[in-house]
Amino acid sequence: MTRVSLPVQAPRLARTSAAEWTVALAGNPNAGKTAIFNALTGLRAKTSNFPGTTIELRTGLVKTDGHQVELMDLPGLYALADCTDEERIARDAIMGAIPGVAKPAAVIVVVDATNLERNLYLASQLLELNIPVVLALTMMDLARNHAIKIDTNALSLELGCPVVPVSGRTGEGIEALRREFGRIITGHVAAPATPESLLDACNCDGCPFQARFDWADGVGERCVKSHGHVRGRTTEAIDCVLTHPVGGVISFGAVMFVVFVMIFTIAGYPMDWIDGLFGAAGSLVGNVLPEGDLNSLIVDGVIGGVGGVLVFLPQICILFFFLALLEDTGYLARAAFVMDRLMRRVGLPGKAFVPMLSAHACAIPGIMAARVIEDKRDRLITILVLPLLTCSARIPVYAMVVALLFGDQPIMAGLLFTFAYSLGIFAALVMAFAFKRTILPGETRPLVMELPGYKLPSLRAALMLTYERGRIFVKKAGTTILMISVILWAASTYPRTDPLAQIVQMQQRAESLGDEQLINEAARLESRYALSQSAAGRLGKFIEPVIEPLGFDWQIGVGVISSFAAREVIVSTLAIVYGVSENAVEDNPDSLIDALRSSKRSDGTPVFTAATDVSLLIFYVLAMQCLPTQVITRRETGTWKWALFQLGYMTVLAYGSALIAYQILSRIL
Repeated sequence: MTRVSLPVQAPRLARTSAAEWTVALAGNPNAGKTAIFNALTGLRAKTSNFPGTTIELRTGLVKTDGHQVELMDLPGLYALADCTDEERIARDAIMGAIPGVAKPAAVIVVVDATNLERNLYLASQLLELNIPVVLALTMMDLARNHAIKIDTNALSLELGCPVVPVSGRTGEGIEALRREFGRIITGHVAAPATPESLLDACNCDGCPFQARFDWADGVGERCVKSHGHVRGRTTEAIDCVLTHPVGGVISFGAVMFVVFVMIFTIAGYPMDWIDGLFGAAGSLVGNVLPEGDLNSLIVDGVIGGVGGVLVFLPQICILFFFLALLEDTGYLARAAFVMDRLMRRVGLPGKAFVPMLSAHACAIPGIMAARVIEDKRDRLITILVLPLLTCSARIPVYAMVVALLFGDQPIMAGLLFTFAYSLGIFAALVMAFAFKRTILPGETRPLVMELPGYKLPSLRAALMLTYERGRIFVKKAGTTILMISVILWAASTYPRTDPLAQIVQMQQRAESLGDEQLINEAARLESRYALSQSAAGRLGKFIEPVIEPLGFDWQIGVGVISSFAAREVIVSTLAIVYGVSENAVEDNPDSLIDALRSSKRSDGTPVFTAATDVSLLIFYVLAMQCLPTQVITRRETGTWKWALFQLGYMTVLAYGSALIAYQILSRIL
């Protein structure tokens, strides 16, 4: 027996502070929930955490019929059980049991049309909660490609709720789904009654879990008119390569190498534009303002510092754009499957791949995402090694070093970038193995996951993710990096000291002779001496004996210290302490790379040799250099012991590896 959902007048629901009503978006992982969320909210989304937890909460505003609806994206889950934090949070959010989170007026259940029966298990639980439900049937284009035809009218009758076919990639059905919000707001969508076929199945004497699966299979048999093979021969042939223990790892490395080469090939043009823009801005402001401290603050501290970091924005955006495309195609799930075999051998659980993937954006959300790992020992090992993975804050440092070594060779630049990422992954795996064998012994749990079908990626979703990541980076450059740049400018400018008598005599002699080259050399020596006597210079000289074996001078030491607040700050720090506008070549006077290449030690030898460049790269791949991450580690582990241990072992690892690299390369080269 089936039921028909009639437009019954539902009671008006209480409004929330964020919008007039709240609607929850729920669904299985890989069901297309994110694509639907992005299509409905556009660029009006924001990310935070559920109150009292570290599980991510995304919300966005949806306008329909003149009303504002807040769409709440719940964590992907397979059931409303209490086995994981995600399941508990999703259930409590739907029931309105989380303080500070409004109870939803309705739930949109996202169901994959190519896996209808499996997705209906979660839908069956939501149908029993006495709350209006709308079923969004996603991936309809893929279903048609696989000869799967679903009778949506029959499915709506079976479930007793509206069913809307949608496609987040093409936009099919999005407006129809939006109209359902209007029906909810006006009270024309009531809470569905539990289908009698489901009641009969759950009331049987057998296992209630099996009863739900049997019910879902029955609905599928009655509503799916024709069946196709979702995983065809082509998919299986591709998976034979991409999920192979050896071929899969090689394929993953090859894919990332191609991505990095494309990053350097494509990003060169916008990077030149940004560099030229900030160079022109510095020249304009420098000519308008009178000579003095204010001129130096604005040109060197603000424009030079922030511009030195923002020039790497194109590379960051392109990287996240390609990663979003790879994830949307279904490839990254295969990469997770392949890496699970290796991770379990070294002591990391399969579920650690998700935090590890997040850590390539930032270690902080990666550490917070480690909550999905049930075993405390596995979770602790994951937290300890996550900062070794390359986060977006390291990309400007990598790009700077790669430009110093292979600025005009995209293939070599891609190889070095791949090496840096691979070194971070390799170090994380090695340290996890070491912890497993020493301080945190034990066995890890195998990964059980579903491989999604291959599909064409959504360019719109990829561009939205790229915009979000780029906006976060620009916001950071306009706040944290700007503040640190100004502080560093002040520290490298004060206290002021009179130049040495020898430098004064050199300047007088150069001016009397009209020797332009000698005048510039005298100016360089005066600037270097003034910097060495400043607060930043004195601090750098204090630690110079410790970092000198790595090939670093006291000026690089200033950058190392400043980058504890944020790794990418070293770029703007070097732009300040090396005096970009004074040391750059004539044809590009505001280029950081040219300024670093032309910098000299006190004995006249270049500072940034190949050995020093590689040493600096390895140091920043492995060093902690992020105080905010330390705070999150302390919060997630409940003690400063593990946070300090994390700082200690990463510092020793970075120092030792950079020392070995510099000493060997300096002798060879």
